[in-house]
Amino acid sequence: MPLSNPTLGALADAFGISTEFWDWKGRHTQVEDATVVGILAGMGVDASTDEAASAALAEHGLRHWRRSLPPCTVVQQGQQVRLPVHVPAGHPAAVRVRLEEGGTVELSQADNEVPDRDVDGRLTGEATFVVPENLPLGYHRLHLTTTEWTAEASLIVTPGFLGFPAAMGERRIWGYAAQLYSVRSARSWGMGDLSDLADLAVWSATQHFAGYVLVNPLHAAEPMAPLEPSPYLPSSRRYVNPLYIRPEAIAEYADLPEDRRERIAAIRAGLERQLAGSDRIQRDPIWQAKIEALRLIYSEGISEVRMMAKENFVRTEGRPLAQFATWCVLVNTFGMNWREWPAAYQRPSSPQVAAFAAEHAREVDFFVWLQWQADNQLRGAQSVARGAGMRVGVMNDLAVGVSKESAEAWILGEAFAQGVSVGAPPDHYNQLGQDWGQAPWRPDRLEELSYQPFRAMVAGILRHSGGVRVDHIMGLFRLWWIPDGLPPTHGAYVRYNHEAMVGILCLEAYRAGALVVGEDLGTVEPWVRDYLRGRGILGTSVAWFEAGADGQPLAPEAYREYCMASVTTHDMPPTAGYLAGDHIRLQHSLGMLTESLDEELANADRQFATWRRVLVERGLLAEGETDVAEQVLALHRFIVDTPARVLCAALTDAVGDRLTQNQPGTIDEYPNWRVPLSGPDGRPLTLEEVFRSQRASQLAAVMNDFRVRSVGRR
Repeated sequence: MPLSNPTLGALADAFGISTEFWDWKGRHTQVEDATVVGILAGMGVDASTDEAASAALAEHGLRHWRRSLPPCTVVQQGQQVRLPVHVPAGHPAAVRVRLEEGGTVELSQADNEVPDRDVDGRLTGEATFVVPENLPLGYHRLHLTTTEWTAEASLIVTPGFLGFPAAMGERRIWGYAAQLYSVRSARSWGMGDLSDLADLAVWSATQHFAGYVLVNPLHAAEPMAPLEPSPYLPSSRRYVNPLYIRPEAIAEYADLPEDRRERIAAIRAGLERQLAGSDRIQRDPIWQAKIEALRLIYSEGISEVRMMAKENFVRTEGRPLAQFATWCVLVNTFGMNWREWPAAYQRPSSPQVAAFAAEHAREVDFFVWLQWQADNQLRGAQSVARGAGMRVGVMNDLAVGVSKESAEAWILGEAFAQGVSVGAPPDHYNQLGQDWGQAPWRPDRLEELSYQPFRAMVAGILRHSGGVRVDHIMGLFRLWWIPDGLPPTHGAYVRYNHEAMVGILCLEAYRAGALVVGEDLGTVEPWVRDYLRGRGILGTSVAWFEAGADGQPLAPEAYREYCMASVTTHDMPPTAGYLAGDHIRLQHSLGMLTESLDEELANADRQFATWRRVLVERGLLAEGETDVAEQVLALHRFIVDTPARVLCAALTDAVGDRLTQNQPGTIDEYPNWRVPLSGPDGRPLTLEEVFRSQRASQLAAVMNDFRVRSVGRR
């Protein structure tokens, strides 16, 4: 039913809360009072009674007039924008722009017929200034001068269109997508690491002519066990998970005394014995072993020149790095959930936290050192990838958000909404909806902070990568907020300033010379894909999900040019497992099916039969071919026939893996994000075995559109 109070509806609209939506079945659905009241409370707005809602709406109406300048103005280069400013009625005003690279630009004033208004007992006028279309890209400052005061605010000029990086030229590229933790070599510590990433890139580039390697989010996790297995629920998206550090690849390792190197070798040998026979990635014992080895290396110190490099890293990262490292030490002292710490330590700005950091300075510095080492090794992986001939190199994945107990939520505090979480409304794949347990950014606080947290996060992830895949990029437009205590079905969409967030994403990618891919699968407002294409951001097209108006597989020539086209994605089984119906049997065993097992398998068989017919008709698969490996190759030939400028092949498909990495809707019912890369027989494969895989060579030949299997570089 509609909201009971029109004032509540107006307040929801003022704070970007959608009070209606169309569900996955196309039904018009209206949001209830309790949902809106709960979401507003998460933004610090009391709407629990009609009187409180009226007062909050009146206060919100005055906020605009109380500001001399908007806190942050984001414009596209080449577009002229009108800027409202507020000054004492009748007083003259002047506005100029201080450019990021130096110099100033005076803004001209335009006519404004808005009448003066009484604001807190003082008559206030509104003036309009024109931001010209020829300002340079960058982060600038607006400076307002009146006869009574001065004021400053942010002005961000972003590229109107991003497009492909210069390194790509006019050529198509393709690459492998891999869950890095699952790609284990003979030298890694029980899971894939950044040295393995560099080796994977060299093999992909020199032997298979791949232009990039896409990896799961490498964001920082918890600094103590138990570690969250999902890379999509991190503690910080600005920093790297030190679990991916290869201890022996640290420069200081080579200078360790022999007894220290022997001790590290013994730690690693002990870990191997502990993990022997396990068919799972076990992060907790791996972290416990690695951190012991890393402390041994740290304790030996670094040279004077290396200290200069580390201090430069610390200066560049600034205060947030020190706060993150302090949070790591606090977690190891008081426990994982900072909301349960003593009250004095729940705010990073408190005197008690400063005193704690000073008292534990050595330990705080250790966690700073870990980030420096992770940064070094990630930079090394990207350098190796580009040196091996990749046009893009490492492509990182950016998760949607962070957990409520995360370092980001502690550091940024009120920038996150309280008492709500992010999730998804009901859809075909989960009819109860989903609660991801993530803390959402408040749109109003992001604007007040000039989007600095978002800017720093994007700049950090692009520092040592040639591209970024933005998971659930619709989150830059709207997110499904769920008030605590309500089920996911009782959430609502909250809108963000997509012009600002997409613009900053484009600006940082432009400066980094990086490719941006938005994961735009699932429920997407139709105009969103058009908007992203207009800004030069690629979408995501997964063959299984692409269908024409007749419900048949979308013809390859109808695919988008500006997309990353693939057969599968990490939330689905590898293609061999999908064709075998493994996912249906898994969902049946977990009690997740809405129909019987036989019915679901029959539906899948009909889908696969349709696909086989299409592949045969297009000459991509031999008539009557039943071999799964050949069908996997044919499906990849299909996406090669599309105009998509970026193609993606899952490493699991390259080696014939059938095991699912993630079963949405489960946590521990299935070992999500803990499955090692395996062969067709389910036996875990080492990276060295991947290098010798004939299946991978055959798939690479398809992705390169070779008529025969490739050997060596063209």
